[in-house]
Amino acid sequence: MDYTKMNYLAPAPQAPASSSPEAPVTKAPSPETSCHAGDNGLVTESWMIDELAYAGPEHLDAAFVAGFDRKQGYPDPAGDLDAFTAQGLGADSSVVDLGTGTGQFALAAARRFGQVTAVDVSPAMLALLRERAAGQGLKNLDCVRAGFLSYQHAGPPADGVYTRHALHQLPDFWKALALDRIARMLRPGGVLRLRDLIYDFRPAETEDVFREWFRYAAADPAEGYTGEDYAEHIRTEFSTFRWLLEPMLAAAGFEIVAAEFEGRLYGAYTCIRT
Repeated sequence: MDYTKMNYLAPAPQAPASSSPEAPVTKAPSPETSCHAGDNGLVTESWMIDELAYAGPEHLDAAFVAGFDRKQGYPDPAGDLDAFTAQGLGADSSVVDLGTGTGQFALAAARRFGQVTAVDVSPAMLALLRERAAGQGLKNLDCVRAGFLSYQHAGPPADGVYTRHALHQLPDFWKALALDRIARMLRPGGVLRLRDLIYDFRPAETEDVFREWFRYAAADPAEGYTGEDYAEHIRTEFSTFRWLLEPMLAAAGFEIVAAEFEGRLYGAYTCIRT
């Protein structure tokens, strides 16, 4: 599940605003192609996990994807765009969106930054994003089918990497590898903007925090995430504690310059590659 509502207290969704590291990279798209459909070195080593299997089967289902934006509440990317701008990114900057989903951030980022690469393992998500990018005439937005562990960044190091509510799909060992790979695709001083469902409490507080969280779950699964959705996430996905994630960021070579939490469940980090 991808619980992208940052404000879990909101009762209703908002209306929408206006392979291995050595695996070969597929041929780059032509300059005229908006949001191409290429694969990018999917993991093939026997010791590595199959990222598609960790994506959540609903994210591979075209019917689910068609209603995904309404279910997640149309998150406004403005704050994340501003976080990049505050760190000096602008019209000449390149940004990679890992776990792009339906492209809420990527589409907006392509109107502010020079080049955006939208990465996701789900063909259904990328198909929808390609359609939207073409409809908006965005020539600086490319789509790549890959994941945190398989994306091969071509060309100069990126200025920024963004990921929203996708890293929790990976167990902690693989999160650490993913963060290291992100650091290596960024230039020195490059910016990571990370949002996710991250647990900002001690283990003994778990029951109380989850009970409060479930109080604000949606009743209609078409309109938001239900209590059963939350329970499934806890049981089957890999959200981690803040006090485990932050050392991973440091080990990967990131300095945390800002961290905001909401409801002790949703975290947003701005990090600089040192």
